[in-house]
Amino acid sequence: MRSGIALGSNLGERLANLRAGRDWVMALPGVTGPLGSSRIYETEPVGSEPDAGPFLNAVIEVNYEGQPIALMDALQEIEARMGRPSKRPRNAPRTLDLDILYVGNLVLSNDEIVIPHPRLHLRGFVLTPLNDIRPDLILPGQQRNVAGLLRALNEPASVAFFSDSWDA
Repeated sequence: MRSGIALGSNLGERLANLRAGRDWVMALPGVTGPLGSSRIYETEPVGSEPDAGPFLNAVIEVNYEGQPIALMDALQEIEARMGRPSKRPRNAPRTLDLDILYVGNLVLSNDEIVIPHPRLHLRGFVLTPLNDIRPDLILPGQQRNVAGLLRALNEPASVAFFSDSWDA
């Protein structure tokens, strides 16, 4: 199924962290693609410590054949490889953050996983790169497509273009 994954980094070599994260996601069993890769954006941290540095954010879309919980577990393993502790304060700075945004039209909510991502429609730092690759996508539970959600967003955080290339 077509699956969207958000990537973010605000510690260390941020662009290199995104590239490594993307490469590891692409090497996961059941993953093929990418079907799309957004441009990269620099964004102010949301809900983080006052001295937290800016994030680089991007979205990739892959084809994933498997259970969403297995994908989530694999993404958390990649985060751990990149130095992200499993126990951490919410919105703490991180070398790599990987979030499942959607898996096809699946709606799933339990103690372990929520799909689509519950705050996706409220976050410009996710909607902006997602708009690069899927502006017409209507997420389960939403009436507007991604482009419409982005236009209607009233979010104070700034989202600035950083790079067209993941290789810069």
